Amino acid sequence: MPKRIAFLGPAGTFTEEAALQYAPGADFQAFPSIPAVALAVQTGSAQEGIVPIENSLEGSVTDTLDILINERIFINRELVLPIEHCLLFQPGVKASDIKIIYSHPQALAQCRRFLERCFPTADLIASFSTAAAVLDAKESSSTAAAIAPKRTSELYNVEVFAEGIQDNNANATRFVVLADTDHPPTGQDKTSFCLSFHEDRPGLLYSTMGEFAIRNINLVKIESRPTKQSLGQYIFLIDCEGHRKTSPLKETIETLQPKTSMLKIFGSYPSWEAI
Repeated sequence: MPKRIAFLGPAGTFTEEAALQYAPGADFQAFPSIPAVALAVQTGSAQEGIVPIENSLEGSVTDTLDILINERIFINRELVLPIEHCLLFQPGVKASDIKIIYSHPQALAQCRRFLERCFPTADLIASFSTAAAVLDAKESSSTAAAIAPKRTSELYNVEVFAEGIQDNNANATRFVVLADTDHPPTGQDKTSFCLSFHEDRPGLLYSTMGEFAIRNINLVKIESRPTKQSLGQYIFLIDCEGHRKTSPLKETIETLQPKTSMLKIFGSYPSWEAI
């Protein structure tokens, strides 16, 4: 029986593209939100869920971070997908006729220079997703186009006017595979977790990061999120090299636990470069 995989839909999104590359032949189920994908995994209606967690240009996806902080669910793998935006419109439409361009706000922002150069008078309207933008353009009362993945041209019978219209060709999105457990050690792993402290005092975060430095553990990323409990209180989110079950990261986590008010492991999983 094919593996059941939930993903942030609808069909035609970059998340679906990442899912298709990750598990060709799986039974894919589209969900309208990141919390809905997580719930599908938690309730067993899907074995895994694929959601975006970070874009190289726009930063972290806060909905995914909030799920990992607050829910019992784990990162089992990470996937990295280069993002190529295309301008699509219906057959027979001319570029000079375009009055409106729909897309997800991030896609509109990532194609700003192209839009300013080629469609300076078009109205830019946000859609729920890049795939939904194609439907919005098709249903628009004005002549419209959409910025979306190339795959949507096949799904929704529209034409590709231009490919690779993003301003930065280094644009990539990191996705995570959510599951009820993380991945066993492979020897080339990454671990994601969060922590917070009982008190706020000078040097607290510095001394915490020192535990990684003295063990020669590379920190891949560190950022903060509000606790949503009180102004000025933060949760620190960390990605580092190593697996939580192996040395030296195992000892580091054991050392940090009594120093924190909360330390939650999101998961250990193979580093994308190692896959």
